[in-house]
Amino acid sequence: MSYDVIVVGARVAGASTAMLLARAGARVLLLDRGRRGADMVSTHALMRAGVLQLSRWGLLERVVAAGTPAITSTTFRYPGEAPVTVAIRPSPGVEALYAPRRTVLDAILVDAAVEAGVEVRHATAVTGLLRDDTGRVRGVRTSGGDLAARYVVGADGVRSLVAAEAGAALLAAGRHRSAVRYTYVDLDADADAAGGGTQWLYGDGVAGGVIPTGGGASCVFVSSTPARLGRMRSEDQWRAALSEMAPGHPAVDARRVDRFHGWSGLPGVLRQASGPGWVLVGDAGFYKDPMSTHGITDALRDAELAANAVVAALAGDHSALPAFGHLRDELARPMLDVSDRIASYSWRGAGVVPLVKELSVAMADEVVLLEGLAAVAEGAA
Repeated sequence: MSYDVIVVGARVAGASTAMLLARAGARVLLLDRGRRGADMVSTHALMRAGVLQLSRWGLLERVVAAGTPAITSTTFRYPGEAPVTVAIRPSPGVEALYAPRRTVLDAILVDAAVEAGVEVRHATAVTGLLRDDTGRVRGVRTSGGDLAARYVVGADGVRSLVAAEAGAALLAAGRHRSAVRYTYVDLDADADAAGGGTQWLYGDGVAGGVIPTGGGASCVFVSSTPARLGRMRSEDQWRAALSEMAPGHPAVDARRVDRFHGWSGLPGVLRQASGPGWVLVGDAGFYKDPMSTHGITDALRDAELAANAVVAALAGDHSALPAFGHLRDELARPMLDVSDRIASYSWRGAGVVPLVKELSVAMADEVVLLEGLAAVAEGAA
């Protein structure tokens, strides 16, 4: 069987892209080498643009129904300054923020893709790309045989095989990387401690966060340079770093309810978004340091931008995919730049404040774009 589109990677970016393509009438196959419902390393906070996307797609209700608490405020803690708490301003489609575990969010998106008509195959490893006589990508090689398609979407992560096989050009790269160590703690016994909000913490060359999620737990992380985090070998040292940034916060001494998870980090990359017969979404095309807290949100954004472009390309519009790449690059470059400077950890004290504000501006530009897409969709309805 030949497909209109084969999507490689059934996580946030891939499942969302596949779902949107199928909703538009395309015949879509979604492949993933892992098993369905597996967890992955992620602190899984959704920013406003990400919540807006799930709301627009009719999936936010499922996130809430899974027991994911509403996040109604954000508190910033900078060295030597009083904490600053900002209420989450309700807007159309976004009454609050959310941080669903990846076992919840990824499953919701895959289920929605299946409901839209996507054929999904887990435990299927893609080993290469198929090409025609002109060099155009025409499908994938898998452990179970060759599969043909008019387009292949690579949503297979920062170490994307699709990107490597397609020869996607590197457009920009960061110089720094955050190492992250996180776990989950029980703050349910002290609801006031969670405060209904996230906590973003900053020290001297170290950062962290407390992110409420399902089951009465909060994801708590500490990040710094790989060298500094590598010296943080014990749980006591990890908690000491947390206490340095948020003295007296209940999360410092809260009961741990999960093992520690970690990521040694990679510098950010921005790759060519598309080429003859192929497209990249999510971390495969644009990976920025996790201190941006924006990976999932960007994946949801690019899923729609890419899906719209592929649908247009299937209909014969050869300018659609280059236009998608141009728009993605305009949004990505400021985010990549400021995330990389934060990941340098060269700032001291409140010197990180201007960088955090710059990051917020980049996020705001993204929300404006997506609200515009929503307005267009409503006008066409």
